[in-house]
Amino acid sequence: MINLLARYVNLVVLTIAALILISFSLPYLFPGDVLTNMSGIVPESEAQRAALEGVYKLNSSVFVQFWYYLNTLFSGNWGVSFSSQESLFDAVSIAFPATIELITYALLISVVVGIPLGFIGGIWHHKPFDFGVVTFSVVSYSFPVFWLALIFITIFSLQLGLLPLSGRVNLLYDVPHHSGFIIVDILVADIPHKADALYDALQHLILPTLSIAFVTTAIFVRFTRRSIMDVMEKGYIDAAKSRGFTTKQIFFKHGLRNALLPILPLMAMQISTLITNAMVVETIFSWPGIGNWLIQAIYQRDYPAIRIGMLVVSVFVVTLTFTIEFLSRAIDPARDKFERATI
Repeated sequence: MINLLARYVNLVVLTIAALILISFSLPYLFPGDVLTNMSGIVPESEAQRAALEGVYKLNSSVFVQFWYYLNTLFSGNWGVSFSSQESLFDAVSIAFPATIELITYALLISVVVGIPLGFIGGIWHHKPFDFGVVTFSVVSYSFPVFWLALIFITIFSLQLGLLPLSGRVNLLYDVPHHSGFIIVDILVADIPHKADALYDALQHLILPTLSIAFVTTAIFVRFTRRSIMDVMEKGYIDAAKSRGFTTKQIFFKHGLRNALLPILPLMAMQISTLITNAMVVETIFSWPGIGNWLIQAIYQRDYPAIRIGMLVVSVFVVTLTFTIEFLSRAIDPARDKFERATI
């Protein structure tokens, strides 16, 4: 276990170090003034330029500049946005939790809906219910996320008027920022009409969350169905049947745990997909997350914001992916041995 943990810690540290190095080099690769790309400030005089160059160590060697960049990253002094002159650390602190909230709810829906459907389809494979499950998964997986989001807006917002078109909560409700999760912030806030604000926030969550969850749910359905079908064909399942166990006993005592073991690595593989889909959905629904924030930064050529936003998203995806992968190998050590044997 210690060796496994050390190996994954090394992988995470080396990967993040490579990402930081790439992020450090971006101001030199972006078009325009290097100093402006770093600081987000356009010098108005030579004296101000000289002062900023001294702050960002542009007159020193590249190693000194990189060391200064590391200090600014870990201290939270990430500079300011070129377009709004707002602190990048504050902007990311507000936008990133909104994205995490969206993908958390989408993943929760995918797990709650996709895994049970996959189990039922796998147990009753090649039967009418299984055909319906497979059809649902294929159709859901085939929908582009942006197209599905637009269809939801057209039907439920424009034609039926049941759900909000965009945003996170109605502007009538002034919800203080605490955790960044709008539902949590409303519950802990001391504001008037809290129940109405909570209901409004839940309505705003439905369409963007479902848009992201559709594709992920289809993946969980297909993977879980295949997993339970493979497990139910194993020799120990036949041995349990020969001892007179019922189908229910066999499933819950032998099939369920072994079929669930490959699900955790699947969650690790879906992190990048969820982030990518969330960025698309945020733009369509004007959801104030890191994806929408980054898209706006790209449109405005806000290079300091692009630099920090890409680094934050990349570090989050790498850290979470390796963490889930480590947990899956720790829970199922036989998987690690099998994979090493097949290389």
